[in-house]
Amino acid sequence: MNMTQKEFAKQTGIPETTVSDWKKKKTNPTAEKILIICKVLEVTPEWLLSGVETHGTRSNPPSIIAVDVKTDAGELFEIYNSCDAATQARILGYAQALGK
Repeated sequence: MNMTQKEFAKQTGIPETTVSDWKKKKTNPTAEKILIICKVLEVTPEWLLSGVETHGTRSNPPSIIAVDVKTDAGELFEIYNSCDAATQARILGYAQALGK
């Protein structure tokens, strides 16, 4: 989001020292703070916590695959998630063609 830690703290109303502690992995944000962060960053909690955007209803939960980012599959998912929707569609098409 090209936002400094100081800007992030100001926009969320979360003290910069708290953000610094999270960054150093000393603590994790509470559910309340996660919702504030999601609102400021305009992302869903699912995306913030997993990097996966889910679609569905409460009665029909989506299937999710957890992948270690240090693997080839993890690297592929990171690249895919960093692309715009059109590029993601092209990548998916290539993968489907290669899988046949």
